[in-house]
Amino acid sequence: MTNDIQAEEAAFRTAKEAMAWITGLTAFGIRPGLERIGLLLERFGHPERRLKFIHVAGTNGKGSVCAYLTSVLLKSGYDVGTFTSPYLTSYSNRLQYNGQDIGEEDLVRLANRLKPAADELAATELGSPSMFEVTTALALLYYGTVAFPDYVVWETGLGGRLDVTNIVTPVVSVITNVGHDHMDVLGPTLADIAREKAGIVKSGVPVVTAVAQPEVVQIVEETAGLRQATVYRAGEQFSYQPLAIAEDEQSFSFRSPFRAIPSLTITLNGEHQLANAATAVMTLEVLRQYYALIVDDEHLEAGLRETKWPGRLEMVSRDPRILIDGAHNPEGMEALVRALRNLYAYDRLNVMLAMMPNKNHEHSLRHILPLVDTLVVTEPDFHKKMNASELAAVARRVGAELGRSPNVIVEPDWRRALELLSGASSSAGDGNTLNVVTGTLYLIADVRSWLLQGTKSEKGW
Repeated sequence: MTNDIQAEEAAFRTAKEAMAWITGLTAFGIRPGLERIGLLLERFGHPERRLKFIHVAGTNGKGSVCAYLTSVLLKSGYDVGTFTSPYLTSYSNRLQYNGQDIGEEDLVRLANRLKPAADELAATELGSPSMFEVTTALALLYYGTVAFPDYVVWETGLGGRLDVTNIVTPVVSVITNVGHDHMDVLGPTLADIAREKAGIVKSGVPVVTAVAQPEVVQIVEETAGLRQATVYRAGEQFSYQPLAIAEDEQSFSFRSPFRAIPSLTITLNGEHQLANAATAVMTLEVLRQYYALIVDDEHLEAGLRETKWPGRLEMVSRDPRILIDGAHNPEGMEALVRALRNLYAYDRLNVMLAMMPNKNHEHSLRHILPLVDTLVVTEPDFHKKMNASELAAVARRVGAELGRSPNVIVEPDWRRALELLSGASSSAGDGNTLNVVTGTLYLIADVRSWLLQGTKSEKGW
């Protein structure tokens, strides 16, 4: 106890100091594996064993499913922890309790508890824990020793099998979908990526999924079969049908082995959000059956309708119209394009784009370029990024192959690029231009904060 007190006295005084230490660990990069996080949690008596987790993995839609689940559970009177990544404004966004960011006092106190353990681990052959490992340990300490939520909505960081979040045993596992993302870490094929995502499946723990590709379905179902985990898959064990789709409101019907719901409404945009909402509803239905979760229909309806998830088809400015969407992989870009075709009216489409160097940019560009009049290529304000000139060269080549040659502007400074985007809108003069900022969430975070609060976002995923 004395050592703990001394450590606290000698360490961080403010949340800013604590976050500087945690985000500084970004230098250690991505370090898949569960050994370091296991040792950290052992040091603190395994706080994760006191909690009920809903573990959510997938290429796209994880955050939206987490948002739906959180909203409905809160409406139903449960205390809910929500752990998501990356964040869009502040580091503390990713550790929430009942919809509120972790308090600064709790953050400082828990960081001071973790720092000596992290330093001890760094001195071993395993090396320093990464930023995400320390953040995950901090979240588990927060939920397991401070907040004590009824449920923790628990989003994977990257992949699943070797993702740090996989240290927990959940009450239900969710795999939204599998697409082409993080292929440098997860593998070059959908089958490779599917094996990593399916790594969150635990023995006897039910699985809810919206995966669709035959090779992915096979891997998920085989993995679940080996672990004797019941699978509830969209299109098979549960289904949904769109009823009405419009900007800022869409409705659908839902059917599961347990019951049918004639109509539910969401306000998040894009047809893909219907799949995300249905996946969340099936997850709640499984919890009702397996764990006697109490969710009245009125709370289900209100929770879905009131769900917000920033940075996804979010109109952050009306004059000029600026829509932001974190479509950072081909599947995300395809969903964005469907929404642009079906939901939004415009005569000209101007797009501002930045990407990370490890993404499948050519396929993403093939989706969006046929719609684009002016493309402003920029760079995120982050230590890892794709050079704007290189991305612009890919865009020009793909555009030529498609017989589409939008005006391509290269501006590495994202704030200047945003001015150029607005300038392109003003010069069009038709009053019906839609501006879209898309690509990496590192760009989306800064643009959103800049337009809504006049500041940059914090960094340190």
